[in-house]
Amino acid sequence: MLRSAASLAVPFVLATTMTFACACTTVQPPRVGPASLETTREVTHVDLDTVQRRFVDEHGRVDYGGLQRDPGRLDRYYLWVTQESPDTDPDRFPTKDAELAYWINAYNASVLYTVLQHYPVTSVTEIGSTFPLNLINDKIGFFFLQQVQVGGEKTNLYDLENSLIRPRYRDPRIHFALNCASVGCPHLPQEAFSAARLDEQLDRETFEFFADPRNLRFDHTDETVYVSSILKWYESDFTEWLERNHPTEPATLLTYISIYGPKVHEAALLRARDEGYEVDFIEYDWGLNGQ
Repeated sequence: MLRSAASLAVPFVLATTMTFACACTTVQPPRVGPASLETTREVTHVDLDTVQRRFVDEHGRVDYGGLQRDPGRLDRYYLWVTQESPDTDPDRFPTKDAELAYWINAYNASVLYTVLQHYPVTSVTEIGSTFPLNLINDKIGFFFLQQVQVGGEKTNLYDLENSLIRPRYRDPRIHFALNCASVGCPHLPQEAFSAARLDEQLDRETFEFFADPRNLRFDHTDETVYVSSILKWYESDFTEWLERNHPTEPATLLTYISIYGPKVHEAALLRARDEGYEVDFIEYDWGLNGQ
């Protein structure tokens, strides 16, 4: 998941005005013969589900080495993603949940596939971040210049998240399902997302995110709540969702957290809201989420 949409947007506009911005690299799908291409029409999320069950541990860490040695299922899934989407084949995605499950899985699979093309690395900031672009922002290479293919169209991870998924579906829980291969990201689950269970899965991932002290903690002495920088970067997604769905509640980050936070934090959140605690943001860890 691309982090800090606002912080990257301006540097990218500057970067694209420079002649060296043509250094985009298309993340090519695996080469297969015509027979294999035909069979991918029947691929479902089962392939990605198998990948995540085999190569992701209970802490959301990915065995990139093992996946690089045995990439067959990921290759097949990414190949399918490059050809088909809810935009190209809407009849195959009859509900909003079917669409959103596809887009989340497509994003996560594209991230895994892109990392594997450059592995070993210690951070996504090492991917495609060449001089002088890396002086503007060291995330540009991975999120902008690595072009992925989705439904027959070339795009990048930034646009996939911020020009398609976020504005089209307007559900802040998405931020706890998209994974950008970094330690600071929400954990990558040990299963792919599915239309039949999407609401349950998004609730689970949001709850688990706030149950993790690396994403939410309290300092009652300093009257401060520390939360992941994700909530800073996308604050309007959370507050606007509250305005639409909980209009009688204050449209604040603490209100959103109180809806999805674990029971153990209920008293602390109530105290923080009642006593007007400050909200501060935890520095994001861009280290690779490898095992």
